[in-house]
Amino acid sequence: MATRRIAPDVGETALHAHLASRGALERDDRGLALPWRFGPDVEGEYAALRDGAALVDLGFRTLVRVTGEDRAAFLQGMLTNDVAALAPGRGCPALLLTIQGRVTADLRVVALPDSLLLDVDVRAADGLLEALEKLLIADDVELARLPDVTLIGVEGPRAASLVPGSTHLASFAHLETSLGGGPVRVMRVSEVRGPGLVLHVPCARAARVWDHLVQAGATPCGMEALERRRIEVGVPRIGLDMDLATLALEVPVEDAISSTKGCYLGQEVIARGTARGHVNRRMVGVELAGEVPERGAGLTSDGKEVGRVTSVAGPLGARGPVALGLVRREHWAPGTELAAGALTRARIKDFPLS
Repeated sequence: MATRRIAPDVGETALHAHLASRGALERDDRGLALPWRFGPDVEGEYAALRDGAALVDLGFRTLVRVTGEDRAAFLQGMLTNDVAALAPGRGCPALLLTIQGRVTADLRVVALPDSLLLDVDVRAADGLLEALEKLLIADDVELARLPDVTLIGVEGPRAASLVPGSTHLASFAHLETSLGGGPVRVMRVSEVRGPGLVLHVPCARAARVWDHLVQAGATPCGMEALERRRIEVGVPRIGLDMDLATLALEVPVEDAISSTKGCYLGQEVIARGTARGHVNRRMVGVELAGEVPERGAGLTSDGKEVGRVTSVAGPLGARGPVALGLVRREHWAPGTELAAGALTRARIKDFPLS
């Protein structure tokens, strides 16, 4: 399968050249050249995600370091989860919302003895930093990107067996270990709600760590298989399924929102929506039959648009195409039949889709 032409101004990950030399076929993914697949056996990459150990270039994410005496107190008032409760070695998912409760960024918070790290999609990092810096007044807080560190994912039930020290890590816990000839930080977290790990690796050693894990038995996995599995299990992606037009309560991010902590940006909207018990639309899983629609295609009932497709994955082997969509409450019940264009049937289904 041919890849899309990569424009000269498209960004590259720290592993870009190394993976290209290893046969990675790339695509422009919203301004980043990312490995789409590593050869013809995409089903093998997908199988490694679910049943083995898949190696993923997470260079579409970046780290922001937060330092200063007020770092925890400041972020406690900004983010949706209980940052102040994190001891070193722990972490949590969180969101940064607008005052209207809409999603600026989703992130992972990593607590270290002298700082907090924010693991965020690189395409949302500018918005995150701009929003936080506007709210800094007299706080002893400094925000800085870590351009010399890249992220690598190891997904699947065999992932922990390949990374020393990770076997007994609790969810979102992390530690420093040695891999590929030097120290890396490993965190128990998954891009696809599975048994996964994220490694914080110095860019200078990223290729060595990648090759070490391949030699240990991990299967290189591109975005085609990763996105397929992400959609199947219902993980929303910033910039695709949620953005500044999306209320946090419209997407399945409950683990990123504390129901017990004090005030934070957008909390009043979250509290009102929670008390009311519903929102007017919600992200759902969709099984497709027929022509694969483009992202953004309308979902219709009796010719009336009742939602739209936010992410879509084409067929993979015997598995048909699937999608995520934002759909109005009258039409989001599992089993509801909709249309996505004249040639495509769309059926709402509970997660996982496969």
